[in-house]
Amino acid sequence: MRAPRVVVFDLDDTLFPERDYVRSGLAAAGEWVWRAYGRADFAETAWALFAAGVRGRLFDAALERLGLPADPAAIAALVDVYRHHRPAITLFADADRALRALAGRARLAIVSDGPLASQKRKVKVLGLEDRFDPIVLTDRWGRAFWKPHERAFREVERVTDCDGAACAYVGDNPRKDFVAPRALGWRTVRVRRPGGEHAGVGDGTPADAECTELGEAVRLLGLGHEVEEEARS
Repeated sequence: MRAPRVVVFDLDDTLFPERDYVRSGLAAAGEWVWRAYGRADFAETAWALFAAGVRGRLFDAALERLGLPADPAAIAALVDVYRHHRPAITLFADADRALRALAGRARLAIVSDGPLASQKRKVKVLGLEDRFDPIVLTDRWGRAFWKPHERAFREVERVTDCDGAACAYVGDNPRKDFVAPRALGWRTVRVRRPGGEHAGVGDGTPADAECTELGEAVRLLGLGHEVEEEARS
C-alpha cells in the first residue's frame, strides 16, 4: 500500500505530554487561589488528586480538601484561569524529530478536541501554525462536533482534496480517535505512550497499528527508513 499523502495528528499526549499542560494550568490556578484566599498549597493539592485519578471535579475536590469554599463563582474563575493561561509545554522529543523528518514527504494536519481557548494556546505555544495545515480544532463548532464526530475529518478531506487511504490519523485514545477516520477509510495508528492519559484504555475502536513513539508511527504508515534515518540525525 502506498504511503498516505496527508498525515493528521491528535494533539494532547500525541504531540506533547498532556500532564505537562495540567501541571502548568494548576500552577496558574494556584496563583489565583493565593490571591483570593492566601493559601499557597492549592496547585500541589490539586496535582496530588489528579495523580490519584481524580477527573471532572478536580478544582472542587482540591478546594474542599483545603477547607476552602468550592462555590460556583470560585470554580468558574479557576476554570477560566486554567483555560486561558499560557501553558509551559513542549513537544515530545520524538514528535519534533518525526515532524522534521516528515516535512516535504506528506502534508501534515491536526484534528484536536478540547475547549477552544485552551487548544489555541497550545498550538501557539508549541509553534505549530507553520508546521500543520489545516489545524482543525473541533470546539470551533461546539462540543457536539468533538470526536468521534466525523465533521473535522471531512473538513481535512475538503481542504487537502484527499480521502480514504491517502489520509492517515495518528492518535492515542481508542474511545474516540479512530471511529470516524476508520469509517472514512483512513489509515490509523495509535501512539500508546507509557504513562499517557489513555495508555491503559483497552476498549473502543482500535487503530490499524499501534506503537509507543512517533518515529515508529510514521514507519508503520509506509514513510520508510528515510524518516528513521533523518530522525536519528
